Amino acid sequence: MKKVGMLTAVMVLGMASLAMASEGMEAGGGVNVALICIAAALSVGIAALGCGIGMGSAVGGACTGTARNPEASGKITVTMIIGLALIESLTIYGLVISLILLYANPLVK
Repeated sequence: MKKVGMLTAVMVLGMASLAMASEGMEAGGGVNVALICIAAALSVGIAALGCGIGMGSAVGGACTGTARNPEASGKITVTMIIGLALIESLTIYGLVISLILLYANPLVK
């Protein structure tokens, strides 16, 4: 997990320096439109990938728990559904960020 966090930080810092130093295809205030589109796509893609992995793990754990203790299936199912809703909200946050970048970007004048 530590390597993934470091890789993400390096990618964010690298993209930020590219966006600030860009000169071509400017949309107004010195912001490169192509980099904004790439950032929007990455925000949705990475959020969906991470949430898909989390949802798969949650459902797998719930199935294992139900198989080991069938009497607790009601509590396990309720807890799993609440957890899946919270995981899905993280994907929606990624979508909101990408929509802000594409349509209401404060950096583009």
